[in-house]
Amino acid sequence: MTAFASDSLAASTRPNPNRPIAVWLLVCAAMVLAMAVIGAITRLTESGLSMVEWKPLIGILPPLSSAEWNRVFDLYKATPEFRIYNSHMDLAGFQSIFWWEWFHRLWGQLIGFVFLIPFLRFWMQGRVSAELWPKLAGLFLLGGLQGGIGWFMVKSGLVDSPNVSHYRLALHLSTAILIYALLLRTALGLLDPLPLAGWRPESAPLRRHARWALGLVAVTIVWGAFVAGSDAGFAYNTFPLMAGHWIPPEVNTLTPWWINPFENTAAIQLIHRALAILTGVVVVVLAARVLNARLPGRAGRAALASGAMVLLQIAMGIATLLTVVWIPIAAAHQAGAILVVSMLVWLLFELRPVD
Repeated sequence: MTAFASDSLAASTRPNPNRPIAVWLLVCAAMVLAMAVIGAITRLTESGLSMVEWKPLIGILPPLSSAEWNRVFDLYKATPEFRIYNSHMDLAGFQSIFWWEWFHRLWGQLIGFVFLIPFLRFWMQGRVSAELWPKLAGLFLLGGLQGGIGWFMVKSGLVDSPNVSHYRLALHLSTAILIYALLLRTALGLLDPLPLAGWRPESAPLRRHARWALGLVAVTIVWGAFVAGSDAGFAYNTFPLMAGHWIPPEVNTLTPWWINPFENTAAIQLIHRALAILTGVVVVVLAARVLNARLPGRAGRAALASGAMVLLQIAMGIATLLTVVWIPIAAAHQAGAILVVSMLVWLLFELRPVD
């Protein structure tokens, strides 16, 4: 135990050659977090279906002439969204929604460049280890897949219904958060390769608890995407009751019964509320257990941050409901979900065992 502490101290005083790579990955993670917020604003401003073409790379440039603006506007006029909701819209109105979706796609491609160019440079400099290379390559491929998932989501709103599939929205958001969590975890491992708390025997049950907490957060986020994609947040804008009921009678009106948790507005929102409260309790209890264990290192700080963030996230969720999905609060609520994931990834990192 003493030898391990001495090794950790010695390692902490040596220059870390992986620090530049870790900082680069943290920048990429911050860009993914910003991308999620931009995506939320794009959806909340009903801008996501304004671009009906998918042109990676060449689509970076917006329309640069009147003829091109009219061409893309004509494409939009053929969509269900225009025919059903926006038939009154003129070119200026179209441009006002076009820019958010264009910026959303531009930011996604910028993330790709910010990841790929330094990756190739570090690799050519021989700074990417054999163990790290497949992780970074996998992250790049996952980012490319995410772009395809985004277009797969948009296409669902361009055919018959002017709304994207909430299942595809959940997949798109979940993949973004997975990429973010992997970037963060990889960066943390490069910044601090030696564990401090993991050798303590009491950290093993805490790791299991933290994994369950992270799993619950993931499921809660999926149902949050269902809420967003089905516009369930615009219904039952009271708390804690839903239209005067703890369980509204509308929760089981669809047949077959088993589709209600996934398709019924009342059931979707009720499940998201219940999951949020359950997740909050599990994370707060986890934080208390870690603090009570008095582990060395930063585990206590990570636990405290996790507990505080999950409570703030619940408060922002309630505020989103009470303000009938006011865009600034709703976008902050989406960012808060990712920050809860961040705190738990950090906590699990601090509780990692010795190899």
